[in-house]
Amino acid sequence: MAVLTTTLTLLIGPTVAVPAPPVLVDALERVEVTSTDRGRSGFQLTFSAGRSGSADLIDSPLLSLPALRPFSRVVVRVGFGGAPRVLMDGVITHRELLPSAAPGAGTFTVTGQDVSVMMDLEEKNVEHPAQAENAIATLLISSAAYSAYGLVPDVVTPPLVDTPAATERVPVQRGTDLAYLHQMAARYGFVCYVVPGPQAMANTVYWGPPVRAGAPQPALSVDLGAETNVEHITFRSDGLAPTRVAGAVQDRSTNEAVAVRSAASLRAALSAQPDWLTLPSIRTTLIRDSGLTAAQALARAQGTADASTDSVTATGTVDALRYGALLTARGLVGLRGAGFTHDGLWYVSRVNHRIQRGEYTQDFTLTRDGSGSTVSAVRP
Repeated sequence: MAVLTTTLTLLIGPTVAVPAPPVLVDALERVEVTSTDRGRSGFQLTFSAGRSGSADLIDSPLLSLPALRPFSRVVVRVGFGGAPRVLMDGVITHRELLPSAAPGAGTFTVTGQDVSVMMDLEEKNVEHPAQAENAIATLLISSAAYSAYGLVPDVVTPPLVDTPAATERVPVQRGTDLAYLHQMAARYGFVCYVVPGPQAMANTVYWGPPVRAGAPQPALSVDLGAETNVEHITFRSDGLAPTRVAGAVQDRSTNEAVAVRSAASLRAALSAQPDWLTLPSIRTTLIRDSGLTAAQALARAQGTADASTDSVTATGTVDALRYGALLTARGLVGLRGAGFTHDGLWYVSRVNHRIQRGEYTQDFTLTRDGSGSTVSAVRP
């Protein structure tokens, strides 16, 4: 397997991210970027901040740079021989200075989150009359308050579109815009996250089910000699994860008690033997929501059941230079060389990129619903 070189581009600035000045590029020691489908993604930049000359007697020069202050914009792009891809678009939220007694050995670290953190700063009490959840999600993401962050909504219509009459009930948001987006997504087993790019300072906010379709990424290879790119991997199975939901609700529209029970998972199976289908026993939880119609209760019960199907987890580390690509969270990847039980297609739920001079590794978390491959081969 060919070993490729990688390029890193850092854009940073108080309001508009521009190429980092030479003083920051020279001081940059390490970059970490974490992408996940659960909650906000984040980043961390570590700079050398030693005070070694007469110009540094008063303070470390990095502390006075406006570009490194809280809420400055940071864009990280990475490329493998071709056009770089945006890995992170976020804002700085924390700073940490670690002095050292050794000359020039101190470090200055800035930590931040993706631009969705700007949607999580102001709690509100807002009514959304005569609007379904997908319409509310589109409205919140498209708000002019976030126009500077280039947010474009990618909202998937849920299985039940509930547009209440204003005379019947009014959906009320109590909390930040981001918290309400996650709250609505959870009702259907959906996820909500920011996808940076493809251009710098442009972002797509996805609100919908986990993406388990499309072409898988290049394969993660285990124990395959020269083709191996995975440094280590661990598989874990949780027999208590799959969950059914049952119970009864008093239908708000008819005032009658209606039995509610989730069906088999509606998500496409990634394994030949899904645990939710083959385990001899499955946990059952009661539905405890009230004030719903039977259709609403069934949709929420099914969403809870669908969200519980990923009972097998794989965690490990891949050498990005040998892998030759960015392993991207929130999509599919093939795995080979681990044996039939664990080979095949997986959903990438989290990736942590660790970049420093001469080294680039990607820590990953993969999930799926059981054992056995559904495909005869994966993309090499």
